[in-house]
Amino acid sequence: MKTVVFKNRVHAGELLAAALMKYARRTDVLVLGLPRGGVPVAYEVARRLQAPLDVLVVRKIGVLGHPELAMGAIASGGVTVTHHEVMRGMDIPPSAFQAAAAAELKELHRREMAFRGRMEAPEVEDKTVILVDDGIATGSTIRAAVFALRQQHPRSIVIAVPVAAPDTCAELEPLVDELVALSRPHGFLAVGQWYEDFSQTQDEEVASLLASAAHPEPTPAPR
Repeated sequence: MKTVVFKNRVHAGELLAAALMKYARRTDVLVLGLPRGGVPVAYEVARRLQAPLDVLVVRKIGVLGHPELAMGAIASGGVTVTHHEVMRGMDIPPSAFQAAAAAELKELHRREMAFRGRMEAPEVEDKTVILVDDGIATGSTIRAAVFALRQQHPRSIVIAVPVAAPDTCAELEPLVDELVALSRPHGFLAVGQWYEDFSQTQDEEVASLLASAAHPEPTPAPR
């Protein structure tokens, strides 16, 4: 597949939306961006599909001393995912999981307040959820997001990203109903290498985009 270099997250979102037009103007579709960097991409997707936009805040619960190894995750909507195999394999007691989850829950609540204030997380049951990020490297965060969403019984889950590591795509595809990645380049090292501008997205930008999406201006669909 041809390698794509995106100007920035807005440009990536525009191109990604064009690949998702079969979901446009459907009342069952909900676009969820993974903060922070996935939200500017998701905003362009939602705007062009004329679909609601929100965020899915996910916090991995890492094993002490092995931060990349997740023993679970928490997500918006009060969802907790426990990876029992990891806990058994590492001989982790439930009390350690609960302590780590409590610490991550504080950060999750902080981010939700920063992004959407006191507005509740959207209802996803029986929805077609398009889960958007600015790219996928190892896939650990978006995998946790998928597991969290499954517990809320959506009709279907679509992962949509501008760029992703090919091996990670192969691991994620069996977990969802569809995976759309505009580019799956070999030699993938990091998401940022495929963007001309990959500057950090701030909390204020995420909040601004969500507020703008809540009061959208009519946008004609691309031809």
